[in-house]
Parts: sequence; C-alpha cells; structure tokens
Amino acid sequence: MASSSPPPSPGGKAVASTTGSSAGPDPVLRNALRYTISPREYAALHRYVLSKSRALRRATPSPSSVEKALQPRKGGDDYNAKAVRHSLRVFTATWIGMKAWDAIMKRLGNKEPGGSGQKKPFYKSPALRLSLSLSTILFLYRVLFRFLTRLRAHLLDPQAEPFRLRNPRTSATLTSPFAPAIGASLAGLALGAYPSSQMRVSIGIYAMFRALEFGWNVCEKEGMIWGIKNGKNRERPWWFGSWMLQPFAFGQLLHAAVFDPDCFPTSFGDWIFKHSATYLPPRPENYPTALKWPGASQILENIAEMARLNWPPNVSPILFPNKEVLPPSLAGVSPLSSQAHPLITSLSCATLHPTDPSCLRTYLTFWLNSFPTMTRFFLIFYSALTLVPKFRDLYNFPFSTIQRMISQVLRLSTFATGAISTAWASLCFFQQYLPRHVLATQRIFLGGFFAGMWAWVERRHGRSVFLYSARASVDSLWKVGVKRRWWKAMKGGDVWVFVLALAISGVVYERDARAIREGQWRKGISWLRGEGWKDWALEEDGEEEEGEEKDKDE
Repeated sequence: MASSSPPPSPGGKAVASTTGSSAGPDPVLRNALRYTISPREYAALHRYVLSKSRALRRATPSPSSVEKALQPRKGGDDYNAKAVRHSLRVFTATWIGMKAWDAIMKRLGNKEPGGSGQKKPFYKSPALRLSLSLSTILFLYRVLFRFLTRLRAHLLDPQAEPFRLRNPRTSATLTSPFAPAIGASLAGLALGAYPSSQMRVSIGIYAMFRALEFGWNVCEKEGMIWGIKNGKNRERPWWFGSWMLQPFAFGQLLHAAVFDPDCFPTSFGDWIFKHSATYLPPRPENYPTALKWPGASQILENIAEMARLNWPPNVSPILFPNKEVLPPSLAGVSPLSSQAHPLITSLSCATLHPTDPSCLRTYLTFWLNSFPTMTRFFLIFYSALTLVPKFRDLYNFPFSTIQRMISQVLRLSTFATGAISTAWASLCFFQQYLPRHVLATQRIFLGGFFAGMWAWVERRHGRSVFLYSARASVDSLWKVGVKRRWWKAMKGGDVWVFVLALAISGVVYERDARAIREGQWRKGISWLRGEGWKDWALEEDGEEEEGEEKDKDE
C-alpha cells in the first residue's frame, strides 16, 4: 500500500496529524486566537486542558503551530492585538462581576436601583454599559498612548527639524515627555458610556483623590512643600498627616446630615444612626402602636428647625400642663419632649436624652454601651480583612499578628466611638455654654469639627478610613453646593474629573514613578499603558544599584 497510518508516538499519545495542525490554523481561527489568547497562554491551555481529551487534541492546532501563526510580522509587534485581547478580558470580567453582584443583592432581598421592578432592555443594562465603558477606556488609552509616543519620537528626529521650526508651539506641546500621558487620558471620556449615577461619581472622586495624592508625593519629594535646607528636603512635621482631613470632613458631614439630609451619604448615615441609640432613643416596647414615634431622620429635621429658631428653651409639660410648650414646627419631637425630665432646660437635650437630665452622664453611658459593640464589629471586620489574606503571617508569627490586629481594632473603636459621641454631645455643650443666638446654625459644623479631632488616636494607621470619609464629604459638599446654587452642575462633570485624574496620574508616573508608593498601583499604570504588569521603578532602582557596584569595582 502506498499510504499508511503514522506510527503512534511514544507513551501511546498520538501527535496531531491533521492538516490544520501542520500547516497552522486557518485565517478565521488565527484571528480569533490572536485577539483572545497569547501563544504562551494557549500552550498552557493545551497542556493542561486540551491535551487531556483525544477528540480535542485532534481537532485543535498544536502550540507550536499557533505560536508560529501568531508571530507578528517582521519589524512589528502584537501591541494592538494585546490591547484588544486585554480589553475583551476586562469586558468579560466586569460583566461576570456585575452579574454576580446583582445575583447576591437579589438573594439578600435588595431591590433594583431603579425601584420600578421592570426589566431593562439589554442595551440599557448597567452591567453591559459598565463593561463596555471600562474595556473601551483601556483600549483607547493604549492606542492613544502608543500613537502619541511614536509621534513624539518622529518629531524629535533630526529630519523633522523644519516642522519644529515652522510650528514651535505645536512641536513643543507634542514633544513634551508628558504629552502621551495627557493625550491618552482622553480615553477616560469613555466613562460616559456608563449612565450617570452615584457609582460613576464615586469612581471619578476616587480616581481624583488618588491622583492628588500622587501629585502631593511628587511635590513633597522635590521640596516644593516643606522647602529645602542645606541642599536636602525638609522633613514632614511629625504631627502632619491625613488625619487632619477628618475635622473638616466630619464637620461638613454633620452639617449636611442636619440641614441637607438629601445630600448626606445614606450608607454612612445608616451605620452611624445604628450605633447612636443612646442619643436617638428607639421606640419603647410598650408605646402605643397608634401613635407616631420620631425616627433618626425626623429627629435631625427637628434639630435643624431648632437651629433656625435659635434653639428655643424646653418648657416641661409636666410642670406647665396648660401651657403651649412646643412651637408648631417642632411637633414631630413631642413624643420625646413630652416625657422629658423636668430639670432639662434645653429642647435639644430633651430630644436627644429625655430621660436623663445630665449631659455628662449620657455621654459616659454612650461610651459604655457603644464601645464594646464597636470593638466587636471591627474585630470581626479586621479578622476577615487581615487574617485571611495574611494567613502565613498568622502561622509564622501568631502572637505579634494578633497583637497588632487587636491594637488596631481598639484604636479604631476608640476613634469611632469618640467621634460619634462628641458629635451628639456637642449640641448639649453649646447649649450650655453659648447664648442661643450665637452661631445658631454654625455650631453644627463646629460639633462635627471637634468630633473629627478623635482621628488623632488612629493617625498612624487610619489613612484608608480618613480618605474614605473625606471622599464622602467632598461628594456631599458638591451636592449641597448645587442644591443651594453656590455653583452649577456641569453635565458629565464627573467624567471630566476622571479624565483629569488619569492625566495627573500619568504625568506623575512619567516624572517619578516612585511617587506612586504602592507597587500594585505602579504595576496597574504600567499595564494600562501596555508595558506589562511590571514595576519598572524597582527594576530601574536595581539597575542603578548594579551600575554603582560596577563603578566601585572598577
């Protein structure tokens, strides 16, 4: 016979003998593989998955043929294919993550954000639009960065000198080392594909906070903030830190909670009100169900009205049963003030702690009731956040790891309990020591300001908490300003904030990557630019140290 079947390979595993595996995949399959998987990833997939099945092994091309087919043309690279490939993966990962999150929320009984219960069309799905937005941002950023980098290199070439002489301003702009980063940041406009919502605003504010932090690090490192003495940068003062944001953030948040509750972050307020039972008395068990009892939001609304009325005094209905004791606009707190102790002279005290005439005793009672609850909450939270990812540290150094976690939990519990108690107790304090007409509404901000001073307790390790409350305060302040017409809301303003944040982060990374102190963030920016998931700053430091050692040896 002229034809015979090929002999089996050693070990009983047949080598793929189809024409597709020897000549490489067909053009359609080749393009599909190029934009979905790299040769190295396909080799791993073939080794651990495809080769385990005889049918799949015969039907799919071999890793060597795929690697040969996916090799870029001579003098080229697979930058664009990699950009498409990574964008598709971001799209898929975001889509799956959003769908999983929606399933978890529905499982927990939470309603849809729209609240209407109607199923949205596929093209209006938040999961689709967020996935499309993030993947488009990645693709456009890489394409723009690549194009502007090459354009800058061409303009710096000696042959382009006539163009530089004819267009000095344009050439100076395009040849700037920061031009690719600034131009590529326009990819952030793709965030507008996601519908305007609180999530989009939060993304913009978070990105801007990180960018400003990177910029601050550069300015501090180059001596622009603390100055230079004897050729060296002055050190940062020992008392300076992110904790200083808390007095202003808490002051604004407390003022917004009282006077502009619609501009106050709901999740932030729910957690605080839940741990403020001493100052926000819950409904008594034996209270008649037919009668209304004021909730936390109603109590805050009436406190705002008290401030507008210059804090009227408390007239006890027990001592004066036939006298009108409450203004008509404060009827909402009558269930509290009507049972207030006769010795209470302040209407705010009669609302916040009606059964106890002593403000100091109420303050101490809050600490006794809330501190153990806070400690238990943060202990559970930090156990899941710290011990699970750092199980190796717990195994190797159990006592030091547990001691460090407990000390952090105690400090954070002290900060939270002190801040919340001071915010409520400040209303009683100002009522006792300030005339009624002095700082009638501004004292709310001052109370929050003093509450934020408790951040000193956690000043060394509470940076993430401080920045979270600062972001919440900025978001609330912007909404308050729009509501009161201090400034006008710009359509798509959160998108432009995100674009500006990308530009600042890119400029800082280009100027001094070490100013971005977190290694994962440096790797993320490098990956966003298409330079791989690598920390180039550390590699440059390693090269500099090797060069110095060689110079010493020579």
